[in-house]
Amino acid sequence: MSEPDVTVVVPVDSPDAEVEQVVEAFAGQLDRLGRSWECVLVFDGVRGKAWERAKALEERFPGRLRKLHFARHFGESECLKAAREIARGAVLFTTPQYVQVDPIEIGSFLAELDAGADMVVPWRKQRLDPWLNRLQSASFNALMRKINKSTFHDLNCYFRAFRRERIADIEIYGDMYRFLPLIAQREGLVVRELDVRHLKEWGRAGFFGVGVYARRFLDVVGVVFLTRFRIKPLRFFGSVGLALSLFGGLILAYTIANRILTPDYGLQNKPAFLLGLMLFSLGVQVIGFGLVGEIIIYYTQTRNLREYRIGRRFDEESPDELGHDD
Repeated sequence: MSEPDVTVVVPVDSPDAEVEQVVEAFAGQLDRLGRSWECVLVFDGVRGKAWERAKALEERFPGRLRKLHFARHFGESECLKAAREIARGAVLFTTPQYVQVDPIEIGSFLAELDAGADMVVPWRKQRLDPWLNRLQSASFNALMRKINKSTFHDLNCYFRAFRRERIADIEIYGDMYRFLPLIAQREGLVVRELDVRHLKEWGRAGFFGVGVYARRFLDVVGVVFLTRFRIKPLRFFGSVGLALSLFGGLILAYTIANRILTPDYGLQNKPAFLLGLMLFSLGVQVIGFGLVGEIIIYYTQTRNLREYRIGRRFDEESPDELGHDD
């Protein structure tokens, strides 16, 4: 069997996943576009009704469906990594386990990839989920645009398309799949955003638990570190350490000046003096963490590090692309 043009990856983490609708939507649209395809269903620790429906789909689309099953739940990142290892298509599409975005958008995404993009991500401008969910999502995306200087408006939508060979070297783990457009852009890939038509949304409405917001905050810190300070950790730890040391130093200077200028002013049992000393010492230690990170990277990773990524190669075999005259 020849290799397909497109591999559709569907992470399934619910027994009620609408696998038939997703496969039928992609199959119908890709067939109309004249693109050969395959679908990889990654069952993330579940089976149930969705598994049985997937088995029935294999009979309807022989040779086009493959199933992977995890022994327990691992998340979207691991689903994409596992599917990427067995995918045969030059283009990877990822989609939720229900028809979240109008399938007609598939053609626009493929057109952008054909035009030179390495990754295409959606923006659900007219969203159909509750207003509180929209507010939380808009706030999260605005924060990410601010601190990462990106232009993405909808990092929470997993309807995405990639060139498989362009993301083969990008490491994805934990909850980093949410931030894959940011990481890809940092790696030098061409990432484009398209407006899409939102059809429906799964998931709970309203505020999430405190643990969810705490994990999201830590994810944001992690992605900022990975996209801006991965190679130069001293800049991250140094900035934090200098701020702590400066603040602690000012407190120490204030208390010591009072001790010198005011004879009755003692430093014993002064919380301000102890706080300043603690902050100054902590800042020095944080800077030390950055120095250790720099040393480790220099002596263990320098030869393997490659900050550049070749987008297109021009050589002697293609003189026209170099602009040479005939």
